[in-house]
This record gives sequence, structure tokens and C-alpha cells, in this order.
Amino acid sequence: MITIIAGTNRKDSYSLKVANYYYRQLGKKGYGSEIMSLESLPDNFIVSDLYGARSDAFQPIQDRISATTKFIFVIPEYNGSFPGVLKTFIDSCLFPDSFVGKKAALVGISSGRYGNIRGIEHFTGVCHYLNLHTLPLRIHIPYIKQELNEEMDFFKEDTLHFTNQQITEFIAF
Repeated sequence: MITIIAGTNRKDSYSLKVANYYYRQLGKKGYGSEIMSLESLPDNFIVSDLYGARSDAFQPIQDRISATTKFIFVIPEYNGSFPGVLKTFIDSCLFPDSFVGKKAALVGISSGRYGNIRGIEHFTGVCHYLNLHTLPLRIHIPYIKQELNEEMDFFKEDTLHFTNQQITEFIAF
């Protein structure tokens, strides 16, 4: 199972819009996937689901993560890195069941010019520590607000080319 994680809990985020784009593109290629927005995390998970604790509200999320074999992380730039809620989410998931030996593709987005290059590098380090194998082709999409049309599809030639290449390589990964 492929799970696409929108890496922020911000309402109506561009991460979720990009996650939906990847979901649609995987479907067009005949691959099912699920989207998990960090908006759906329990409000108190930072208290109820860290350090070995597990709440009834988080258990279905944990079950989905445990069943996933491949992840696509869509990660916005927050203060030159990735959102703290994403790291807390990773810390909340069971180790090693959640990520060890599984595969991931990384997509960085930002409203600025670099497409979250630093945040993706930082998150790659976390993936390596978890023994979560990352696809070498990491995408960085700058100026995200200018990249999506009214249908929430990418339309610029370079972005279409590289996202399609990443999806194709990820399917084979």
C-alpha cells in the first residue's frame, strides 16, 4: 500500500493539494494509494501517543502506517526545515514496525525560491536513521502558489516532467 503524507497540520495546505495531485496521478497509472493529512491527527497526540503510549484515536493511524509499504511525503518548508508536527508524528509511530525497511519518495514545496531543499535534506537524515529507503529523485517545487491551476493540477512543463518522472521511478522502486 502507498500512503501519501501531507506533512503539515495546517488547514487547506498546499501540501494536501500536492498530495491530492500525486494521488490522482498514481490512480491514472493504475496504482491505488491513500492520503493521510496530518490535519487528521488527534488534537492531544503529543500527550497521548508519545513514548510508548497509544490512544484509541491514534491506533487507526498507526495501523495504516504499519500496513504501508511505500510512502510519499509532501513536505512544506517551515523555518528552513520541515514542520515540527511531522517529526512529532514520526516519533509517535511504533519503531521499527512503521518505517524500517520500507520505501519513500520526498517532495519539497515552498512559497519561496528553493522548494524546501534544506527541509528535504533534514528529513532525509531522519529517513536514513529509521532505515526508510528514499528514492534518489527528490523533487523541490518552489513558488508553490504559482504552480497549481484552478483544478489543482500542475501545468508548468518542468514540474509536470519531474513529478511524472518521480512517480514512474517510485512505482518501480
